[in-house]
Amino acid sequence: MFWPWRRKSRKRIARIIIEGPISGPTRKWVLKALRQIEEREFPALVLRIDSPGGTVGDSQEIHSALIRLREKGCRVVASFGNISASGGVYVGVAAEKIVANPGTITGSIGVILRGNNLSKLLEKIGVRFETIKSGAYKDILSPDRALTEEERKLLQSLIDSSYLQFVQAVASGRKLSEEEVRNFADGRVFSGAQAKELGLVDELGDEEHARKLAIKLADLDETSEMPVNFGPPKKKIASLLPGGNVLSHFADLISLELSNSGQILWLFRQ
Repeated sequence: MFWPWRRKSRKRIARIIIEGPISGPTRKWVLKALRQIEEREFPALVLRIDSPGGTVGDSQEIHSALIRLREKGCRVVASFGNISASGGVYVGVAAEKIVANPGTITGSIGVILRGNNLSKLLEKIGVRFETIKSGAYKDILSPDRALTEEERKLLQSLIDSSYLQFVQAVASGRKLSEEEVRNFADGRVFSGAQAKELGLVDELGDEEHARKLAIKLADLDETSEMPVNFGPPKKKIASLLPGGNVLSHFADLISLELSNSGQILWLFRQ
């Protein structure tokens, strides 16, 4: 039986757009798209990234899947849009080449972990928590009390481990030494032009520039058809209304903030 979605696509390139915060839903559909691209044997992929980053594990899984796709022979070119920061960079460095606009906001290489200390507020309204725990650190980052010094040290070691993973991934993907990466991996952001000087991106240009570079790397005809798009599930009706995209983006950020409170994030906070 012939399955149309399994047809080979050796003369066309694929395209994926990652927009907004990187979280579980993003990981789910991106991994599915990458499997389809591998099955259909696309020779190249343009990965458009317009994201401030997101959760660590989800970013790492997408990064790993891109590396596997490259090992299968697919040439991957990342195109940084308005912003590709923190986890967006982590995903991007899995590409063979990175193209950014001169004014793209990128960088923010680092790790952040936030909790909420509401103890004074709770005290004012007469609310107290009674906690029974199995270990000294089981209620770490609990909102009803401040961190102890020992807890801060423990969490800092966690952050340092995650940061090292980030540095190593950037160093490997960009063919830089870890020392070179650490020199600019302190959370600061850069323009695309500055990132090129640092070796974080290869070329300056728009997505069309990235498409032509992918075609060149895959040794395809420049007049080849436009890329085949692999995207997320269709947007909700609300996002189609005037201002809906802004509301949807804001909702994504709020959801990421609330659902991942107390988790380590590779996220640029504007």
